Amino acid sequence: MRLRVYSDVAEARRTVLRRVPFDEVATSPELEQGIRRIFGEALTPEQVVARILGDVRTRGDAALRDYAERIDGSRLESIEVPRAELDWAFAQISPELRSALETAQRQVREFHERQHKASWNQWTANGAVGQMVRPLQRVGLYAPGGRAIYPSTVIMAAVPARVAGVEEIVVCSPAGKDGQVSPLILAACRLCDVDRVFALGGAQAIGAMAYGTETVPRVDKILGPGNLFVVLAKRQVFGGVDIDQLPGPTEALVVADDSADPAAAAIDLLAQAEHDALASPVLITPSRELAERVNEEIERLLERLSRREIIEASMARNGGIVLTGSIEEAIDLANEYAPEHMCLLVRDAWSMLGRVRNAGGVFVGEACAEALGDYVVGPSHIMPTGGTARFSSALNVWDFVKIISIFGLNEQGVAELAPAAITLAEAEGFTAHAEAIRMRLGSAKRSQ
Repeated sequence: MRLRVYSDVAEARRTVLRRVPFDEVATSPELEQGIRRIFGEALTPEQVVARILGDVRTRGDAALRDYAERIDGSRLESIEVPRAELDWAFAQISPELRSALETAQRQVREFHERQHKASWNQWTANGAVGQMVRPLQRVGLYAPGGRAIYPSTVIMAAVPARVAGVEEIVVCSPAGKDGQVSPLILAACRLCDVDRVFALGGAQAIGAMAYGTETVPRVDKILGPGNLFVVLAKRQVFGGVDIDQLPGPTEALVVADDSADPAAAAIDLLAQAEHDALASPVLITPSRELAERVNEEIERLLERLSRREIIEASMARNGGIVLTGSIEEAIDLANEYAPEHMCLLVRDAWSMLGRVRNAGGVFVGEACAEALGDYVVGPSHIMPTGGTARFSSALNVWDFVKIISIFGLNEQGVAELAPAAITLAEAEGFTAHAEAIRMRLGSAKRSQ
């Protein structure tokens, strides 16, 4: 299996670098068959999500139990996971795994503690202005638990929430056919001091957190990755509740020159491709020789990888190598693509960092494999995908706080600023606004 090489940048833009909205991705025959089996008719994913959300909003816990059985094959004895199960799961994991989780938690906490900002106010002759930074009271985190289990995702979301000062953290993660949430997810929740865990997955979990049910409390914000139905549900509930982003399949874009180690470039691409058949592994390089050697390494390395079938599907569907005229053009093309992960495998990579404008995260130099960032470096691995790195950021402390503005003019400030405000209010046709300001202006003049 080799990645297709594109020597024409214009063709690459039309194909491997083309952005397709996640809700326009063609559904598979298997997915369509599953929808008909569960709902008794042909529905689009958007229609499926709308029906589930409406049902959860109306029937609450009964709908959650119904969909857990119909979709996941899970008979839930209890929607909420007892605290004792979290303690048990944490106690059962091996010392080596416990130590690894603790290392990840420590690194993520230390990184985000450097980011936290405090409230501020500034007094001037005109009074005071400022901001109060307040943590959200309750957030809901979604932890995927289907074909792959991600205890690391719990750490990457729950730790920044705690650093921000969130009062209550709840987690939803799907139960298996045995009705149980993965012990690895529960162990991570216990380590991160999550307050409550619910055995819920899919759009129904998002609906439960957005609307609240008899058992699941309504949250202020929903965060975390998930499958197509989870992402569509987050989009549909937005407005009544906040969300972090609409994450799609993972992306790795490697920018490399002729100094790069072909094996390092190849394994970075393969590491992301093993996540999902919809993942996007892309190499952009000015070196045709490197492109050929990377493909040779891919063929060699694939032989010993356990998720080969998924990797090959990802490479065939969304992977490729794009040849450019220079490394500068390669980075410009990478900025246009705005990847989730950008790996800089170039000479003096730190000197090229300033050219990067759009990326969820940048991995500078060959030593820092992207896979390290998935676990233990510090920044959250929950990052913008689908080109949304043009305007959004990796999950961080600021996702868990809100800013309340402070207005505190004194008489001098009113006297100085009111005339301009009156003029603007009258220009907009708001005479009550203008009159409210005039009243304060009169009071300020009398007190002087």
